[in-house]
Amino acid sequence: MLVWERPEPPDRPVPAPLSRERIVRAAIRLADEDGLDAVSLRKVAAELDVGPMRLYGYIATKEELLDLMVDAVHAEIRPTGDGWREVLRSLADATRQAARRHEWLADLIGGRPQLGPHTLAAGEAVLAAMGGVDLDTVVPAVAAVNAYVVGAVRREITERRAERASGMDQAQWQAAYGPYLERTFATGRFPALARMVHDGPHLDADENFRTGLEFLLDGIEARIAR
Repeated sequence: MLVWERPEPPDRPVPAPLSRERIVRAAIRLADEDGLDAVSLRKVAAELDVGPMRLYGYIATKEELLDLMVDAVHAEIRPTGDGWREVLRSLADATRQAARRHEWLADLIGGRPQLGPHTLAAGEAVLAAMGGVDLDTVVPAVAAVNAYVVGAVRREITERRAERASGMDQAQWQAAYGPYLERTFATGRFPALARMVHDGPHLDADENFRTGLEFLLDGIEARIAR
């Protein structure tokens, strides 16, 4: 029986009350502070001041714990809006903001579908908003938006981690590598890249995400119109 359907053990008020919700909240606190490497059943038990064996009545494996953590964060992702375009935009923005609050989420999304109740509720809201569109269009359209969001979020989180690891923000990194690029472009071997760097728009993370998303939504809208 999957964790979503498996009942919890009877409540035991002593020595410390437990529930899947408390276990998951503790795991999320650890992951938010120190990443997924800080999450294990043993470390979560220590956070809750209980013995590790007590957790196995609620969660059988670390994989189940990670699934529950992802689903708990999806409670923060509530797509809203009038019409499919607003709802897809809301889904993308809410997912990005959740990943900015919980960086470890970027490491766990994008694989097999998550099947927890909060994740299913988000998917239901999106599909209901696209109820007037044929499924041959809906399925790849939603998959395309999800793929865009996963890729964009992972790139953004990777950049944030690189800043912390290197001690250089993006402007400092560009300043450090700028002279090398100038020398390389001066050879004339990369004229298109040189033009982009010198004359192209320099968007911040918010502008880059929203501009790319609107390009994708424009394409979906054109496909629906056909």
